Amino acid sequence: MSNPQHIDFRPMSLDDVNEVMKVEVKVYPYPWTKGILSDCLRVGYDCWVATEQQKIIGHGVLSVAAGESHLLNLAVDQSYQGQGIGRQLLSHLMDIARIKSADMILLEVRPSNKAAIHIYESTGFNEIGCRKAYYPAPNGKEDALLFACQL
Repeated sequence: MSNPQHIDFRPMSLDDVNEVMKVEVKVYPYPWTKGILSDCLRVGYDCWVATEQQKIIGHGVLSVAAGESHLLNLAVDQSYQGQGIGRQLLSHLMDIARIKSADMILLEVRPSNKAAIHIYESTGFNEIGCRKAYYPAPNGKEDALLFACQL
């Protein structure tokens, strides 16, 4: 397991998409595509990468509009998980939402993703609903828990 010395956050660029995809495919059973990431950049979502010594070790995508923000993606390379990097990246994205005058941040998470749920709940998120059959799963679809946090 890596022990990061210093983590930096910077805006994601199109040049980062290939490196971001390396994390995405390791972390998620149904990862986003290069096209989805590129589209998020093209439409102006807040896309950020977490780096250690210039190496991309995580990423997050946030949409902010009409006083509301939506965390669309948050991922940390498996070899860096459990070290607080996801929590730091989440905090950074929440700060971005506040700067852009959002009052609330929403997100969906798989009920099976206990580590993420723990981070969200310990950061002030509350479960407010469930989206049935939201995520692809090996045997059909998995629900999504809908979480919200007042900023």
